[in-house]
Amino acid sequence: MNNLSNDPTGSNNADGADNHADGAKTPKIRVRGLSKSFGDLVVLRAVDLDIAAGEVVCLIGPSGSGKSTLLRCLNFLEIPDGGTIELGGHEVDPARQPLREIRRRVGMVFQHFNLFPHMTAAENVAEGPRTVLGVAKSAARQAALDLLSRVGLGDKADAYPRQLSGGQKQRVAIARSLAMSPEVMLFDEPTSALDPETVGEVLAVMKSLATNDGMTMVIVSHEMSFAREVADRVCFLSDGEIAEAGPPEQLFDHPEDERTRDFLRRVR
Repeated sequence: MNNLSNDPTGSNNADGADNHADGAKTPKIRVRGLSKSFGDLVVLRAVDLDIAAGEVVCLIGPSGSGKSTLLRCLNFLEIPDGGTIELGGHEVDPARQPLREIRRRVGMVFQHFNLFPHMTAAENVAEGPRTVLGVAKSAARQAALDLLSRVGLGDKADAYPRQLSGGQKQRVAIARSLAMSPEVMLFDEPTSALDPETVGEVLAVMKSLATNDGMTMVIVSHEMSFAREVADRVCFLSDGEIAEAGPPEQLFDHPEDERTRDFLRRVR
């Protein structure tokens, strides 16, 4: 198995989680009391969430429920108003730690691919390792070629974004995040901007990351069938809170919260 995780603190054991003296494992991500508002609009209300190393967690819920804001807080694209976030057992403090280092450890794939239009696919993937990690140009390109092959785009290395379909661009974006050897991957509705015929190719890459690499992943998605198939746990958000969480078969087939039941009735 190709293990893509990388812990520069050296604090994690082989499966990516710390062990306490009592044998309990520290979550890869621990969120406590996370709060975020935009002016008078409260978006997150004291959210608690633990994510184990290698776990795939899907966040679902109606528009405006706080899903994307929670995700963006996990790599500090949004700075929380309150609460704490731990990564690998260590609290992350953006006031004392470089945001670049935090975001290297927690990769993110967006709805809209954000590729550099003047760079080829290989150059887009190699840019981060070269400029942030100091990897030599030739080594960064070879790693980029390997990653592009892995996401099914080995023949598109020298293509520019304008020459790629939406699904191909999103797969380049995934390869670009993987190039930084993140410990956690965040996906913010990665298929919402795609044509229906290209959705499957992106979901297949994400499924491979989960099943073949054991990548810790947090995914905001409206693809309920994908969440059911791939997620270890599904969290339903409503009004800035995690209203209900559990294994997919429990949450989808036997939801306990009326808000969850109402949402699932509307999206099925």
